[in-house]
Amino acid sequence: MSDSPRASVIYYCPFCAEEDLRPVEEPRGGWRCNACARVFTVQMASLDTTRIPGRVREEAELHRGGPS
Repeated sequence: MSDSPRASVIYYCPFCAEEDLRPVEEPRGGWRCNACARVFTVQMASLDTTRIPGRVREEAELHRGGPS
C-alpha cells in the first residue's frame, strides 16, 4: 500500500452521496464536499482476507490436500 494520503480517490460523499468533492490541505488526506460543506477523511482499518473468494478457495484446497 502507498503511504500517500491521496492513494485512492473518493468518488462520493459518505454523508450526502454527492460527487462534487475536492481535496483539502487539512486534515491530511481530507476531502471537502461542495454540496453539504463537510470535510472528511476516509481511512482503511483492515483487510479481512478470510472473505476474499479466491483466498477462501485456496484455504479449502490446502485443507483438502491440493487442487481438485
